[in-house]
Amino acid sequence: MTLKERNAARTAFELAAPAPAAERYVLRLYVSGMTPRSARAVRNLQQICDEYLDGRYDLEVIDIYQQPVLTKGEQIIAAPTLVKKLPLPMRRIIGDMSNKERVLLGLDLVSAAVTQNGEAKR
Repeated sequence: MTLKERNAARTAFELAAPAPAAERYVLRLYVSGMTPRSARAVRNLQQICDEYLDGRYDLEVIDIYQQPVLTKGEQIIAAPTLVKKLPLPMRRIIGDMSNKERVLLGLDLVSAAVTQNGEAKR
């Protein structure tokens, strides 16, 4: 195989391989009823997902009062709690998701470095 053929094969492989950015996110948000804090968490998370994950996510909102059985294996100790199931590693974020940088960091959408004005880098 010539160098030109190898480069063409590598390019074809890279184009066919799914990019890390195309990973599907599986998220579960555990809330406690439709309290103002729970509603704010749903709204904030939906906004973040629409902006940064654009159709690459599945979000399931679980009311721990309506479906307490679903919290058993998840070790939910506070609500609202976001559990990122996929992509690995699994992460938990507690709160109303109003701290955008913290949520993006927890979802592994940005590194620990943020811009000087506090906005997260994409």
